[in-house]
Amino acid sequence: MIDPKLVREHIEILEEGLKKRGATFDTGRLVEIGEKRRSLIQESEKMKNEKNALSDEIAKTRKTGATPPEKIEHLKSLGKTISSVEDDLKRIEKEWEDILLVIPNLPHESVPVGTTDEDNRVVKTWGEKPSFDFDPMAHWDIGEKLDILDFKRAAKITGSRFTLYKSYGALLERSLINFMLDLHTREHGYTEILPPFMVNREAMTGTGQLPKFEEELFRLEGLDYFLIPTAEVPVTNIYSNEILKEEELPVKFVAYTPCFRKEAGAHGKDTRGLTRQHQFNKVELVKFAHPDSSYNELEELLLDAEDVLKRLNIHYRVSLLCSGDIGFSSAKTYDIEVWLPGQNIYREISSCSNFESFQARRAKIRYRKSGGKIEFLHTLNGSGLAIGRTVMAIMENFQTKEGFIIVPEALRPYMHGITLIPSA
Repeated sequence: MIDPKLVREHIEILEEGLKKRGATFDTGRLVEIGEKRRSLIQESEKMKNEKNALSDEIAKTRKTGATPPEKIEHLKSLGKTISSVEDDLKRIEKEWEDILLVIPNLPHESVPVGTTDEDNRVVKTWGEKPSFDFDPMAHWDIGEKLDILDFKRAAKITGSRFTLYKSYGALLERSLINFMLDLHTREHGYTEILPPFMVNREAMTGTGQLPKFEEELFRLEGLDYFLIPTAEVPVTNIYSNEILKEEELPVKFVAYTPCFRKEAGAHGKDTRGLTRQHQFNKVELVKFAHPDSSYNELEELLLDAEDVLKRLNIHYRVSLLCSGDIGFSSAKTYDIEVWLPGQNIYREISSCSNFESFQARRAKIRYRKSGGKIEFLHTLNGSGLAIGRTVMAIMENFQTKEGFIIVPEALRPYMHGITLIPSA
């Protein structure tokens, strides 16, 4: 949620930020509701003060003699008027909050202005594209040939955009999860979390998925619970409605979870293979940071996610997303894009974002400064990494002419020493 002070004091900053995003919004209506809200709050407080003073006066007169009936009638009238004003205030407060909840975060000043992913800026690359003396295959062909990915039977069990991992495919997926969790906990300083895979409406609202993106979520019929689209939701909400100590920051969590997404806006797009699934596994990095250091924490978060690909020796690039391509809740986002030779494209494998105080305001996550003042902290997260997309990157980058897969050296301890899929 944006800082409401922007509406009162710096509406031009809000309008400029929304313009950079390419978002159209009726700020005039927002200002109008804000002014009405403040007016009702002031009116209510004024009448409550008058009612309290009159109640005290009446209490005193009852001890000394009869109370003038007109004062008693005025007290009753004040009570009814206050009740009416507070009913109006509740209605205006709801409209005010409903509007604030659908306003996206404002881009950081370092974010390039643009409208599509073509305006994103590549800021670094690592490694070299592999060279082959044969035409490399896409991972879905390799997986079916080796009988380690079964898309047809998964569709029979559930439907399209699900995958059945088999044998070394299942082992590779599990090995990557353990490898990433060990790396982030043992070397990068994160605390491991295993959260619930279902969350309530408040949690989804706190991180920005609701109310705007409800059509993209899987909701449980008969319960107001949602299957998580990412571990960001339950892990960020660990501290909802809580106040941390300043000296505790930054707090760093890592979590493995399955993720569930309808991909409602992606019909006919990237439907083959592991790219865009309704269910997939992911290792997520989440930080709670001091506002003064959150952008340094973002750079460190990015390096932690990159380190996974460096250890696996897979070529990638990092793009700084433009203002029109960053997510709803983000103020600044880097995408790590892995090279897929079987498809001859780069594919996003991690998004690392600083949300500043946007999620913290929605979820009421604060910290107490050393002097006692309470403020909103900054939240950050990033994939460290998406498991399915890492599987397809390994399959395509380490394929052999015979259609086998060389296991990256860093993964071999987790793969029982296997160096080649299928194992000899």
